[in-house]
Amino acid sequence: MAAAPVRYMVVDDHTLFRNGLVSLLQQFDDVQLVAEASSGPEAIEKARETAPQVVLMDISMPGMTGTEATRAILEEAPETAICVLTVSEQDEDLFSAVRAGARGYLLKDTELDTLHDAIKVLAEGGTSITPALATRLLEEFARASPAPRSGGPGLDQLTTREREILEYVAAGWRNQEIADHLQIAVNTVKVHLRNILEKLDLRNRQQAAAFAAQEGLVGPPPVGRHAEADRA
Repeated sequence: MAAAPVRYMVVDDHTLFRNGLVSLLQQFDDVQLVAEASSGPEAIEKARETAPQVVLMDISMPGMTGTEATRAILEEAPETAICVLTVSEQDEDLFSAVRAGARGYLLKDTELDTLHDAIKVLAEGGTSITPALATRLLEEFARASPAPRSGGPGLDQLTTREREILEYVAAGWRNQEIADHLQIAVNTVKVHLRNILEKLDLRNRQQAAAFAAQEGLVGPPPVGRHAEADRA
């Protein structure tokens, strides 16, 4: 049986761009538009009514910015994957969006196939940020954080399984890929990831990946081995 299409919403105050994007995405059977919004407050209301899995969010809108709308939506529905879709390459827009909880940040000149793939990746629990922007995000996180300390108190709070999953997240693996490789349920991966974020006082997957980089966990993910049993 084919998987249900990914439910998405488009938020942009420019009607022509919004309508054009929706029209282009209609060619894909595995994504389904559930709502459109032209402002932050409307996006919050539509998200509440339709529960989209993925929101494509413009960052610059009158009245309420996309960052503010992102934060408000995630307060009510933290499982929603929000991807900022914007013309802005300004660092502050990128950093504020990620701090608000956005899991993706793409430019409006992104290729259609790339955006389509991003919607599916985000729905599966992944992230979607261009390599250049991801590098700038990691650099900013490093500047704003204390110097790395191997085996610091943050890592000491994690179980063996949680630390292993953090390594996979940092390596860019999706929740389903992690679950398949470790032979566990994808919901179990989500629970571990939620515990990781809570224990490390992080907001989202991007911050978890950046934390792993800070602590020196980024590198080839463990291959061909099973995790040890969780510590008590």
